[in-house]
Order: sequence, then structure tokens, then C-alpha cells
Amino acid sequence: MKDSYNQEVDSTEQERLEVQAPKDLSIVASDAIKYTAYIMLLFGFLYFLIAYLAPML
Repeated sequence: MKDSYNQEVDSTEQERLEVQAPKDLSIVASDAIKYTAYIMLLFGFLYFLIAYLAPML
């Protein structure tokens, strides 16, 4: 009885550890474009702070 319970727990732990990669490469590409745009906006905002607002301080 105890062994069958341990086997069930082991099988559920193995199922949880599996990480599935996205199956559609267009999803990966669109995420890459989205995060690249976020980074570009961040750098643009930092440039604005340094170039225009920092000299006013």
C-alpha cells in the first residue's frame, strides 16, 4: 500500500518538472520583438532624462 502511494507521488512530481517549449515559433518571435521594444523604450526614456532633465538640475 505504501509503495503504490510513493509511485503515484513520483509520477506526479515527474509530470510537474516537465517544461514545454512554445510550439509555434511565431509566438517566440513576437515575444522577442515585444521585449526588444520595451528595452528600446526604456533606453529612450533614460536618454531623455540624461540629455534634457539632468542639465536642469
